[in-house]
Amino acid sequence: MIGEQQTPRKTDVATTKLPDTWAHTPLTVVMPTYNEAGNLPGMVELLMGLDQPGLRLLIVDDSSPDGTGKIADELAEGFLTEDGKPRMSVLHRTAKDGLGRAYAAGMAKAVEDGAEYVLQMDADGSHPAGKIAEMLGVARSTGAGLVVGSRYVPGGTLSDAWGAHRKLLSRWANAYASTILGTRVRDITGGFNLWSAAALKAIDLASIGSAGYSFQVEMKFKALRRNFQVMEVPIHFEDRTVGESKMNLAVQLESIAMPWKLRAAAGKK
Repeated sequence: MIGEQQTPRKTDVATTKLPDTWAHTPLTVVMPTYNEAGNLPGMVELLMGLDQPGLRLLIVDDSSPDGTGKIADELAEGFLTEDGKPRMSVLHRTAKDGLGRAYAAGMAKAVEDGAEYVLQMDADGSHPAGKIAEMLGVARSTGAGLVVGSRYVPGGTLSDAWGAHRKLLSRWANAYASTILGTRVRDITGGFNLWSAAALKAIDLASIGSAGYSFQVEMKFKALRRNFQVMEVPIHFEDRTVGESKMNLAVQLESIAMPWKLRAAAGKK
């Protein structure tokens, strides 16, 4: 067996049935990994089992010491379309230089390869795969350039494993960034986001300056500045069950400074 299999939670089960043409929409899930050997097999099985023939999975691995990249390569061999094309691929990067840069590289690759929509999703099981169909349906029906899987709109919830301090800190971070940038996005720091290819092209991924988690804020702000419609869909955010968070002091400091940098840059235009 490759890695430790995770049992899908009830929030992972899709409740939205897409029209057949929408289910075939070319959508690529971009999933950065670093030392996620224990989580990846279960996540891949879950995503590949969704009733969305157009869904593809792109793993972006930053040379994980635990062999995540090799596991991803082995898993990819087992998922092909009816005509023999891969449904899963792996982008191997030579160094760990930040979640934001990993996402930017993967998203650019997905658009280059023909994805009409690109979904950001963590490998740790915190984001509910069962919401992907709903998010795509919202994007297709409204023309939104971005659909946010939101913890902080009505119906959104956080894991019971999060203590009061962690929940308060997360809400404060959202309020902090939104207030500085003057946006109404409830979950501006959230990382479960569905983008249209048109929005990603307009934002210009090569121009993104964030290396860490502030990538989420910078991307949403730039989408709003380019007048793309942003919708939010409530999700339940689960705590990871295997591995450790990649948040460190440098990432936290970047997240504090980035809203001010974006505001200053916007003021010059």
